[in-house]
Amino acid sequence: MNLRELELMEEKENLSATNLSSQKSGIEIDRRDFLKVLGGGLLVCLTPIPSLAQESGRGFGSHELPKDINAWIHIGANDQVKVFTGKVEVGQNIRTSLAQAVTEELRVPFDSVTMVMGDTDLVPWDMGTFGSRTTPTMAPQLRSMAVAGRELLVKMAAERWNTDSSKLIAASGKVTMPDGSKSLTYGELTRGEALVKNVAGDPPFTPATEWKIAGTPVPKANGRDFVTGKHQFPSDIVRPEMMFGAVLRPEGFNATLQSLDANAAEKMPGVKVVRDGDFTGVVANDPFSAEKALEAIHAKWKVPDQQGNQGLFEYLKTNPEGQPERADHVVGAVSSALADADLQLESQYTVEYIAHAPLEPRAAVAEWNNGKLTVWTGTQRPFGVRDELMEAFHLPAEKVRVIQPDMGSGYGGKHTGEAAIEAARLSKAAGKPVKVVWTRQEEFTWAYFRPAGLIEIKAGARHDGTLVAWEYHNYNSGPAAIATPYDVANRLIQYHPAKSPLRQGSYRGLAATANHFARESHMDEMAHAAKIDPLAFRLKNISNPRLKAVLQSAADKFGWAGGQSTSGHGYGIACGTDKGGFVATCAEVTIDPATKQVKIRRVVEAWESGAIVNPDGLRNQMQGAIVQAIGGALFERILFGNGRIQNPLFSKYKVPRFSDTPQVEIVLLDRKDLPSAGAGETGLVGLAPAVGNAIFAATGVRLRSMPMTPDNNVIRA
Repeated sequence: MNLRELELMEEKENLSATNLSSQKSGIEIDRRDFLKVLGGGLLVCLTPIPSLAQESGRGFGSHELPKDINAWIHIGANDQVKVFTGKVEVGQNIRTSLAQAVTEELRVPFDSVTMVMGDTDLVPWDMGTFGSRTTPTMAPQLRSMAVAGRELLVKMAAERWNTDSSKLIAASGKVTMPDGSKSLTYGELTRGEALVKNVAGDPPFTPATEWKIAGTPVPKANGRDFVTGKHQFPSDIVRPEMMFGAVLRPEGFNATLQSLDANAAEKMPGVKVVRDGDFTGVVANDPFSAEKALEAIHAKWKVPDQQGNQGLFEYLKTNPEGQPERADHVVGAVSSALADADLQLESQYTVEYIAHAPLEPRAAVAEWNNGKLTVWTGTQRPFGVRDELMEAFHLPAEKVRVIQPDMGSGYGGKHTGEAAIEAARLSKAAGKPVKVVWTRQEEFTWAYFRPAGLIEIKAGARHDGTLVAWEYHNYNSGPAAIATPYDVANRLIQYHPAKSPLRQGSYRGLAATANHFARESHMDEMAHAAKIDPLAFRLKNISNPRLKAVLQSAADKFGWAGGQSTSGHGYGIACGTDKGGFVATCAEVTIDPATKQVKIRRVVEAWESGAIVNPDGLRNQMQGAIVQAIGGALFERILFGNGRIQNPLFSKYKVPRFSDTPQVEIVLLDRKDLPSAGAGETGLVGLAPAVGNAIFAATGVRLRSMPMTPDNNVIRA
């Protein structure tokens, strides 16, 4: 799988649940073997439900979507429920929210449900955990499974009691007669049985207005394990006789190896040097020895001259990748509408490359056993990593197992399996399990980045603030949320892929952050040009009631109507939508009169994504998104030149600190009349433009580049 293809697929929403298929999966698990693993109990397997396909229906690479098994539920004789999904937990708390969905429909206690996630030997094939797709696609699928399981259990009880199943009550993990005279727990119903049932159809869900477990702030599943340190992250995994590996890296991108002398390393006790083509690594009995062995290898590299930060945006505009894409959205006659507009505004906006900077860098433990490879690794795509391992070692699917322990964040940055392949190579050569954990410098240098981009906008409006023309070009950053949510009769919107000088890929929010920054900054500037309040200007050009609702809610909570920006103290507002979520953000900033440093004082964000599954989890997502967005908005950027990253450490690459964190207030709009959408990404997109608009209100300076104040000085920016 090509990383850029995945990013573009995700950005263009090809994961839409309306594009369906029932093609055969790339993984088959024998049901009898599966039941041997689980023991006695009830196993429910759903045949494809057209309205709830697990993914988009598009095969990807050599994989196609499951046909025989879409999802599993196992109810043990001990009343414990195991639910299996290829989605993974990376800190977004879907282990909890998915369990809530199953608990709600199956009518069992929350504590009786265990989620089995991201183990390629146990769960159905899954494309990956990204694009805010877990809640709108996997949750309904698991709910369908739970409904079917509950109905089957009720039917089993009715057959035992020779009564009408419609009169029985399923609740709290048991089936009961209406008068309470008889009851059977789910475990009693399944005890000693090994049943497999295929269920077709589209079972009815419990309406959100009747939810008892879903929709409530259930605490994080396994939360105590994380607090006490009991949980093992990928970098904590230990196997018997495990060794530690390290990999020789080039001096720069696209470097050519001229010579290599590993004699000193090979003479070190307990060290093995592994060479395989261009790959060179070492294994040792402890991490320190592996590091010292790597330092003892003397390699000479030739690094060619390459594009750096200087002139980057002109480079992206003049170096297209492939054939120019047609305009994504063309309506009306933009050129003539612009010419006739009372107000015209043309501007450029830029975004720099930034790093994901996860707290846990890439890590993997690989183990070979009788020709089968097992890898524990932190990834958002266990089956994608399995594919990479199959290709690298020429193995069939049944000879590769990938296990993803809940990991220390990814933010879209862990789609690929570099550490897994490296650990597997070293393990195969050493004949023992090997752990590879990337250093912080490796993570900053050799992982992929959020794409940089150039955005050009031309817009026209009447004197009364009505938008009449909108021309928008995005070079390289990406097409996510590129369409304007504002009503404008004449528009031309186009994404232009470019040849990136750095490896780039998915990032939380994708290009929606860049596109919202440019669009909402431009809208704010249009409002000021028309001498109209920025909130009123937006409301005048919005007909979508959901976007209007979050915008008005944020403004009301913030006290927008009573706020008045002054010199050095400004208020800004922004709004937008992506992936089924609607967001509006208000920001208050101050500018230090001596240092000209920007301080974000207060942020109010309103959010709506349909029915809320877990309000605490959703609020945490919004708060985390705001804090993370501060970095890209104000100071995060990758510095590079001549094939080298120049700030590959936290001491040189600033991320938000506690001192950068403002007062944050979240307003959640719970639309129980609408399906639940994902909320992992779009909460980021309003912060940067709201802050930029507040800076303008405080200083009269319009900042059009992200980060806006890389030197902590609004004037120099």
